[in-house]
Amino acid sequence: MSIDLSSLSFLVVEDSAYMRTILRTMLQGFGARKIVEAEDGASGLEAMDRSNPDILIIDWVMPILDGADMVRMIRNPNNPYAYIPIIMVTAHTERSRIIEARKLGIHELLCKPISAKALYQRIASIILQPRDFVKTAGYFGPAPREIRGPKKSWNDTKSAVSQAPATMI
Repeated sequence: MSIDLSSLSFLVVEDSAYMRTILRTMLQGFGARKIVEAEDGASGLEAMDRSNPDILIIDWVMPILDGADMVRMIRNPNNPYAYIPIIMVTAHTERSRIIEARKLGIHELLCKPISAKALYQRIASIILQPRDFVKTAGYFGPAPREIRGPKKSWNDTKSAVSQAPATMI
Protein backbone atom coordinates (compact mmCIF):
# COMPACT_ATOMS: atom_id res chain seq x y z
CA MET A 1 0.00 0.00 0.00
CA SER A 2 1.32 3.42 -0.92
CA ILE A 3 0.66 6.43 1.28
CA ASP A 4 0.64 9.95 -0.13
CA LEU A 5 3.14 11.89 1.99
CA SER A 6 3.22 14.96 -0.24
CA SER A 7 0.94 16.98 2.04
CA LEU A 8 2.74 16.10 5.29
CA SER A 9 5.67 18.02 6.71
CA PHE A 10 8.60 16.35 8.45
CA LEU A 11 11.20 17.71 10.83
CA VAL A 12 14.43 15.70 10.92
CA VAL A 13 16.58 16.46 13.97
CA GLU A 14 19.95 14.73 13.60
CA ASP A 15 23.48 15.93 14.36
CA SER A 16 25.08 14.01 11.50
CA ALA A 17 24.78 15.84 8.17
CA TYR A 18 25.29 12.50 6.41
CA MET A 19 22.41 10.89 8.30
CA ARG A 20 20.16 13.90 7.66
CA THR A 21 20.89 13.51 3.95
CA ILE A 22 19.99 9.81 4.07
CA LEU A 23 16.72 10.49 5.92
CA ARG A 24 15.81 13.40 3.62
CA THR A 25 16.54 11.30 0.52
CA MET A 26 14.38 8.45 1.81
CA LEU A 27 11.52 10.80 2.70
CA GLN A 28 11.71 12.41 -0.74
CA GLY A 29 11.66 8.94 -2.28
CA PHE A 30 8.42 8.27 -0.39
CA GLY A 31 6.92 11.44 -1.88
CA ALA A 32 7.46 13.86 1.01
CA ARG A 33 8.01 17.42 -0.17
CA LYS A 34 8.11 19.41 3.07
CA ILE A 35 11.24 18.41 4.99
CA VAL A 36 12.95 20.68 7.49
CA GLU A 37 16.26 19.76 9.12
CA ALA A 38 17.95 20.67 12.40
CA GLU A 39 21.32 19.57 13.76
CA ASP A 40 20.51 19.35 17.47
CA GLY A 41 17.57 19.39 19.86
CA ALA A 42 17.76 23.11 20.62
CA SER A 43 17.62 24.10 16.95
CA GLY A 44 15.01 21.38 16.47
CA LEU A 45 12.70 23.06 18.99
CA GLU A 46 13.17 26.37 17.17
CA ALA A 47 12.47 24.69 13.83
CA MET A 48 9.25 23.22 15.22
CA ASP A 49 7.93 26.71 15.90
CA ARG A 50 8.84 27.86 12.38
CA SER A 51 7.70 24.82 10.41
CA ASN A 52 4.84 23.26 12.43
CA PRO A 53 5.71 19.70 11.30
CA ASP A 54 3.29 16.78 11.14
CA ILE A 55 5.89 14.12 12.02
CA LEU A 56 9.14 14.46 13.94
CA ILE A 57 12.17 12.23 13.36
CA ILE A 58 14.75 12.67 16.13
CA ASP A 59 18.16 11.16 16.74
CA TRP A 60 18.70 10.12 20.35
CA VAL A 61 22.34 11.15 20.84
CA MET A 62 23.06 14.77 19.90
CA PRO A 63 25.05 17.64 21.39
CA ILE A 64 23.49 20.61 23.21
CA LEU A 65 20.05 19.02 23.70
CA ASP A 66 19.74 15.30 22.99
CA GLY A 67 16.69 13.54 21.60
CA ALA A 68 15.48 12.23 24.96
CA ASP A 69 15.54 15.70 26.51
CA MET A 70 13.83 17.14 23.46
CA VAL A 71 11.04 14.55 23.71
CA ARG A 72 10.62 15.30 27.43
CA MET A 73 10.12 18.97 26.58
CA ILE A 74 7.69 18.20 23.75
CA ARG A 75 5.60 15.69 25.72
CA ASN A 76 4.59 18.33 28.25
CA PRO A 77 0.75 18.43 27.99
CA ASN A 78 0.94 22.25 27.87
CA ASN A 79 3.28 22.23 24.87
CA PRO A 80 1.44 23.03 21.61
CA TYR A 81 3.31 20.12 19.97
CA ALA A 82 2.64 17.59 22.75
CA TYR A 83 0.67 15.31 20.41
CA ILE A 84 3.12 15.27 17.49
CA PRO A 85 4.06 11.77 16.31
CA ILE A 86 7.73 11.09 17.09
CA ILE A 87 10.07 8.55 15.51
CA MET A 88 13.25 8.18 17.58
CA VAL A 89 16.38 7.06 15.71
CA THR A 90 19.22 5.41 17.60
CA ALA A 91 22.18 3.09 17.25
CA HIS A 92 21.82 2.14 20.92
CA THR A 93 19.37 -0.74 21.04
CA GLU A 94 19.90 -2.09 24.53
CA ARG A 95 16.74 -3.22 26.28
CA SER A 96 17.05 -0.39 28.81
CA ARG A 97 17.17 2.15 25.97
CA ILE A 98 14.08 0.71 24.34
CA ILE A 99 12.19 0.79 27.64
CA GLU A 100 13.29 4.38 28.21
CA ALA A 101 12.14 5.36 24.72
CA ARG A 102 8.72 3.92 25.45
CA LYS A 103 8.54 5.81 28.74
CA LEU A 104 9.47 9.04 26.95
CA GLY A 105 6.33 8.79 24.84
CA ILE A 106 7.67 8.20 21.36
CA HIS A 107 5.51 6.55 18.72
CA GLU A 108 8.19 4.51 16.98
CA LEU A 109 11.82 3.53 17.48
CA LEU A 110 14.07 3.16 14.44
CA CYS A 111 17.43 1.44 14.89
CA LYS A 112 20.53 2.42 12.94
CA PRO A 113 21.59 1.46 10.42
CA ILE A 114 18.19 2.33 9.04
CA SER A 115 16.58 1.02 5.89
CA ALA A 116 14.04 2.72 3.67
CA LYS A 117 11.61 -0.11 4.38
CA ALA A 118 11.92 0.30 8.16
CA LEU A 119 11.43 4.07 7.97
CA TYR A 120 8.41 3.71 5.70
CA GLN A 121 6.88 1.11 8.03
CA ARG A 122 7.24 3.47 11.02
CA ILE A 123 5.62 6.34 9.11
CA ALA A 124 2.83 4.08 7.84
CA SER A 125 2.18 2.84 11.37
CA ILE A 126 1.80 6.41 12.63
CA ILE A 127 -0.59 7.35 9.83
CA LEU A 128 -2.62 4.15 9.46
CA GLN A 129 -2.79 3.16 13.14
CA PRO A 130 -3.08 6.38 15.13
CA ARG A 131 -3.13 5.95 18.89
CA ASP A 132 -4.94 7.87 21.58
CA PHE A 133 -2.80 9.72 24.08
CA VAL A 134 -2.70 8.63 27.69
CA LYS A 135 -1.98 10.81 30.68
CA THR A 136 -1.15 9.18 33.99
CA ALA A 137 0.82 10.37 37.00
CA GLY A 138 4.12 9.38 35.38
CA TYR A 139 3.43 9.27 31.65
CA PHE A 140 2.06 11.36 28.81
CA GLY A 141 2.19 9.98 25.31
CA PRO A 142 0.68 7.52 22.87
CA ALA A 143 -1.10 4.51 24.34
CA PRO A 144 0.91 1.31 24.01
CA ARG A 145 -0.14 -0.96 21.16
CA GLU A 146 -0.98 -3.78 23.53
CA ILE A 147 -1.24 -4.46 27.22
CA ARG A 148 0.27 -7.73 28.35
CA GLY A 149 -1.06 -9.81 31.18
CA PRO A 150 -4.70 -10.13 32.21
CA LYS A 151 -7.12 -8.51 29.81
CA LYS A 152 -7.52 -4.93 30.92
CA SER A 153 -8.52 -1.81 29.09
CA TRP A 154 -6.85 1.56 29.34
CA ASN A 155 -10.10 2.80 30.88
CA ASP A 156 -9.14 0.84 34.00
CA THR A 157 -5.78 2.56 34.46
CA LYS A 158 -5.78 5.96 32.82
CA SER A 159 -6.48 9.28 34.41
CA ALA A 160 -7.23 11.01 31.12
CA VAL A 161 -7.22 10.10 27.46
CA SER A 162 -7.27 12.65 24.73
CA GLN A 163 -7.37 12.35 21.01
CA ALA A 164 -4.53 13.84 19.00
CA PRO A 165 -5.62 16.73 16.79
CA ALA A 166 -6.80 15.50 13.40
CA THR A 167 -4.39 17.66 11.42
CA MET A 168 -2.16 14.86 10.15
CA ILE A 169 -4.17 13.55 7.25
